Amino acid sequence: MLCTLKKLHTTNLNYNRCLILYSAARQAAAKPVTLEKESIKNVKSRPVQRQGLCETVPSSAALGSTGPPGSPGSEEADLLTTPPRPAAVWQEAHLDLRSLPQQYMKLSKVRLSALVVMTSMAGYAMAPAAFDPMTFALTSVGTGLLSCSANAVNQYHEVPFDAQMARTRNRLLVCGNITPLHALGFAAVCGTAGASLLYYGVNGLTMSLGLTNLVLYTLIYTPLKRVSILNTWVGSVVGALPPLMGWAGCTGGSLEAGAWVLAGVLYAWQFPHFNALSWNLRPEYSRAGYRMMSVTNPELCRRTALRYTLAITALSCSAPLVDLTNTWFALQSLPLNLYFSHLAWRFYKDSDSASSRKLFRFSLIHLPLLMLLMLANKHNWSNSNTESETTPIETKPQPLRELDIVVTRKIVDNVL
Repeated sequence: MLCTLKKLHTTNLNYNRCLILYSAARQAAAKPVTLEKESIKNVKSRPVQRQGLCETVPSSAALGSTGPPGSPGSEEADLLTTPPRPAAVWQEAHLDLRSLPQQYMKLSKVRLSALVVMTSMAGYAMAPAAFDPMTFALTSVGTGLLSCSANAVNQYHEVPFDAQMARTRNRLLVCGNITPLHALGFAAVCGTAGASLLYYGVNGLTMSLGLTNLVLYTLIYTPLKRVSILNTWVGSVVGALPPLMGWAGCTGGSLEAGAWVLAGVLYAWQFPHFNALSWNLRPEYSRAGYRMMSVTNPELCRRTALRYTLAITALSCSAPLVDLTNTWFALQSLPLNLYFSHLAWRFYKDSDSASSRKLFRFSLIHLPLLMLLMLANKHNWSNSNTESETTPIETKPQPLRELDIVVTRKIVDNVL
């Protein structure tokens, strides 16, 4: 008995899975027995359930019964024997073509992909080059396809962990609405199409940045989430690359200083946004085994959010220095950034759900407003307007005026 209990203590089975298997096995092994045998079964065999355990510990009488078949001891032993595990039942998966577009949108995390495309558009619009509608469209579509591919691979890797979180347990792969092979096929098609559009329709640098982002998100950031809190910094790099892709797509393959300031703003914005989001999801992240700052080091989580809101303010003030925007942008964005920092300060001091929720919700408003202010105060647009206002009216070319003077002199000499 003690030996059996010792083995039970060393078992690391999942509690929920064991409970389901145990009840299924009990139902599969149900037999029509007499009331006397049922009473013996209830008395002699009682399930001992501990956290992470789901096994039945038989009594000492049952363990010691070695009588011949048909004897009372053998009947009790037969009743206390663990029933065989039921065989897995495979069910055919039916694919509904009408719901396939909606499923693909869920698999690609369409809202997150839309945010990625929006930041790449901002990078294209802020670049100091002529606007080409064809290149702009190809850059946006290629970036979106690569984002869809990365999100599909991310969901493929995190199926066992998404099943343990209330926020993600209804995803397609967790529920079995589509097969893993189908998801990987969708990711491969989107990734190949996106990289081809960027390489043949835009330029090689934009394609290289896009593939780098795909590798960072799927092969480094996703597995790092269960290893170290450095995953947040890697994820911020992933969020900072799309504006560089848009900038490189517009300029033809060059990245000036303004591109890095724009990418720095997107990099710093990720920390208050995600840290505020993960604060209220700490129990779920902990249960799924994710190594997030909000779980392992809550104070560092709040301090990092505050630190990077201040960094956004500093980067916004430096935008006119690198000819990204005019001076008005630094003044107009200051109240927006200071209020963002104020919410981060309240989150740092209060460390409660209300302050984190306010910071997260305002972060969703802060980024679009900041991008619109940048676009309205773009440096090259102000320069072009000034040049058009100060350009003098063109006169006749100089050779024509000299010819008129020569003809006039000849006419005067003939008259004289």
